Order: sequence, then structure tokens, then C-alpha cells
Amino acid sequence: MVTVAATPVVFLLLTFSFSFHGCFVYAGDPESYFDWNVSYAKVSPFGVEKKVIVINDQLPGPLLNVTTNNVVSVNVFNNLDEPFLLTWNGVQMRRNSWNDGVQGTNCPIPPGKNWTYRMQVKDQIGSFFYFPSLGFQMAAGGYGPIRINNRVIIPIPFSFPQDDFDILIADWYDMDYQDMRDAADQGFPLSLPDGILINGLPPEKANFRFKSGATYRLRISNVGIKTSLNFRIQGHKMLLVETEGSYTLKQYYDSLDIHVGQSYSVLVAADQPPSTSYYIAASSRFLELDLLGVAIINYDDGSNKKPSGGIPEGPSPFDYNYSIEQARSIRWDLKVGAARPNPQGSYRYGHINITRTIVLQNDQVMIGDRTRYAINGVSFVYPDTPLKLADYFRIPGVFMAGEVPDEPSGRKPTLGTPVVDASFRSFVEIIFQNNESSIQSWHLDGYNFVVVGMEEGKWTESSRSTYNMVDAIFRSTVQVYPNSWTAILVAFDNMGMWNIRSQESERRQLGQQLYMRVKWDDTNNNTVPNPRDEMPFSPCLLLCGKAAARSGTP
Repeated sequence: MVTVAATPVVFLLLTFSFSFHGCFVYAGDPESYFDWNVSYAKVSPFGVEKKVIVINDQLPGPLLNVTTNNVVSVNVFNNLDEPFLLTWNGVQMRRNSWNDGVQGTNCPIPPGKNWTYRMQVKDQIGSFFYFPSLGFQMAAGGYGPIRINNRVIIPIPFSFPQDDFDILIADWYDMDYQDMRDAADQGFPLSLPDGILINGLPPEKANFRFKSGATYRLRISNVGIKTSLNFRIQGHKMLLVETEGSYTLKQYYDSLDIHVGQSYSVLVAADQPPSTSYYIAASSRFLELDLLGVAIINYDDGSNKKPSGGIPEGPSPFDYNYSIEQARSIRWDLKVGAARPNPQGSYRYGHINITRTIVLQNDQVMIGDRTRYAINGVSFVYPDTPLKLADYFRIPGVFMAGEVPDEPSGRKPTLGTPVVDASFRSFVEIIFQNNESSIQSWHLDGYNFVVVGMEEGKWTESSRSTYNMVDAIFRSTVQVYPNSWTAILVAFDNMGMWNIRSQESERRQLGQQLYMRVKWDDTNNNTVPNPRDEMPFSPCLLLCGKAAARSGTP
């Protein structure tokens, strides 16, 4: 971790409350408060000095360490020279897309101003991260780890580890993030990364200390902007136990492919000779250039000697078969509970009728003389008014519902601001179709989904015969291999406006995203959601664009 100055990280206060200045009221659950100052710093991990974004003078930023059902308030002070937003990757924000922290739901925090995110981590456990959601800011940092711990009354399905370590791995570009954004907007492709960082540090600068005989939980997230990474530890096997809020069947792995935006928890036993140190490696996957991030494990009862032997080798960089077989091996543990005492297997998704199928095909397209990325022929462009506010205030002309069809139509690529309507409590099959030669990583805000299948080629209805309808993994970010498809099932039980996006910054910046508006079916004639289904508008929200002059009444 890069620490620029010795300043307090956060203040944490635990209380029970029924109000918060009228802003998104939650009743009866413990509250946690954090103050975060966002600013610039200078670092040079690979010899070229670069401006980075730090939170409370740290890169990665402070740990957001909370417990299931906590109400969390994060007061963010923006000391940058441009607007800023944070989003909470994998945190479901139940009933509350108002605080999701993406440009389609929130007005950015202006320079020199602050705003308080307020959310409840309802019915969730697991390992996640936050990051800046505006154009390419993530390439400069601003990210940090999130832990949602089990309540005391809900046991974890393994022995308590000696300690938890958050490990954030990322590709790194020496180029200034604002220059990267400008180059992308002008149609210039993103170059190859200059290196791999582990917890914001270059090779062999990040250190972790083990006590011989103890077991540790490593919470690993790929917070990069483009590159899939393979993670491994010299001389130590990793027992996979959790991914993005779901407990997995416990299996040992020598290495794990972690794609952009994904998070995993593994248990590692300190069972090797303590007289030496050991390498942690994070290497690039599916990239023409072999890049390597390295950290060191030291044992308490040994010395800080350099590890003996070489850095452990990972899979061949373009071995897609290794990666896809590993992905299929990761299963949901049906016998254990997560945020609730009932076992995960009580959610029998294979017995639910699918009400709709949506096929989303990503493509690289030319619109005018510029390279863009599109979904079903539409390349997303943000208006100056967040879609959520435009929907609430009934402001016309901001977005177009139904602009993206439920399957590719072969239409001429176009710019647009598409919203896909989904009926509240519907159960939908979504197919990510990737006909390109590069791997994709997709994320859906507000939800976890069941990853029932992934295969090479083009998806057809007969592809359903390959689905895992029993114990497929339940997560929020999924990869789609080149010239392949991935199928997910989603229960749309969280009302709001939710971003579905590429996790790669370049593709997201240039249009590979859209929004899902989850609402009552029109036949229900529910124009104002019940607060049990969605939190009401709050006067504490920032207003901008065409919503700037509006009050709390549509």
C-alpha cells in the first residue's frame, strides 16, 4: 500500500438510529460512519512519475469493513480538479440505486465539495471493492477493499482464520489517466499496460507476514482496467471459499484466473518451512506482453530473506482451456448459509420459470470516424442528467426505453442512451454473446446472478442443455471468452435503475454499457413505488443537468 502521509484513515462510530437528517432513513440497524478525503498524489512505481488518486492519502484507499445489515455512511470530500463518483462493486444497494455511484444514477461530486453516500449492506456477506466510476479515474487509483462480515449469529463455514488480508491486483499504465481518457474519446486504442501492481506497489514491495501453523484469509480483487490476471503463491495451495458474496464448494487451487472486476476469498495455511520467504505472483493473461506483479510472504519465526527458488509459473498466457475449465469448476456450496441461516441451496433457481430471454452482443464498431463499443448495435452516451433522476422527475428526452432490442438485429451502429425495462420480480435469462477475439468481463449493479453456462460459439436455444441448473456459482461479475457466450439467470427483485457494463474502462468509456430499469409491470399501474420495494427520493441527493432546478416532487 502506498501511504503518502500519516493521516487518520477513517472514523468509525457504531450506533442505533432511526434517522439521518432526512436522508435515506433506515431503522434499527447498526450504523457506521466514514470520512474520506479524495486528492491527488505522485508515484512512480516503474520509474515514470504519475498523478494518482488517493483516499485519506492512501492507495489503495481505506478498508470499508462492515457487517451484514449495517447502515453505512461515507462522506466523500472531492479535492480533485474535476467531478468524482465512487461506486460499490458487488454491493447490491438493496432498494437504493439512488446511491449506486455511477453516472446514470448520481450527479458527480463537484471539485471542492462533499457528499455523503448512505446505504445498507442488506443480506450480504463477502469480499468486494469500491472504485471511481467516471472516465478512466480508476486507472489512477481511488479504489479500495470492502469486507462485509457475517453477523455473529450466522457462522462462517470454515474455522476463523488468524487474520484477513486484502490484496488488490491491477494492471498499471504510466500514461496520465486524463490523457488516456482524451485519447480514447478521440478514437486511439489503449496501449498495453506498463506493469502489474499489488496493493498499489511494484514488484517485491508489498509484504505480508504469516505466523507458522496459522491459516489466513486472502481477499483478492482485480481492480485493473483491462487485464485478466493469474494469482498464485509459491509453495502454498489456496482453498477457495467465497466469491463476491457466495460461499463456494471448498476446492484447492494452485493458481486462480481473476478477471477484471472479480473478487475471491481463499484460505492459505502457513505450513511451509519458516526459514525462508515466499513469492506471491500476479501475471497477465491473454496479453501479447508477459507482465508480472510480485509480493512477498515472510514468516514471523523466520527471517526476511529473499525467497529461495524462482517465482512460481502460471498457466500459459493464452491457455483459454485452462481458464474456462477452472471457471466451470467453481460451484456454489448448497449446504451452508451466507447472510441468512438458511442454506444457499434453498434458492432452487433451476425450478423457477424463465419469463424472458435477452441476448446482449458486444461489438467494436465505427461510428463516424471513431472507434466505439456497442451492445446490440447501440453505443451508450451519457446525457448531462442522471437517468435515475430523469425517470423520477419524468424529464423527457434523456433516455430511450426499448432502444436496445432483446437480441442483436444487425442494425447499423448508432449512439444512444438505452434503458432496458425489466418487470419487478421477473426471472430473466441473459446471454452475453462475444464474437470478438478478446475476453470480456461483464458486471450488473444491484444483483448477483447465477452463471449457468459458458461455451464456445454462438448461443442457441439448444445451448440450454449444457446449463448447470443445480449448483452454478452466484456472483456479480462474469467473464465471456473470445468467440463464446456466457449465460446467467437473474431474479429482478431489487427495484431501481441498474448499470450493466463492461468492467474494462476503455470499453465502458466508449459505450459498452446500458441500464436496466426494474419496475412494476405497466399492468400493475404502480407509478410510485412502495417504500418496501424502493426507497423514496431524498432531498439530500445532488441535482444536476435538467434535474438541477427540480424539487422533491415529480
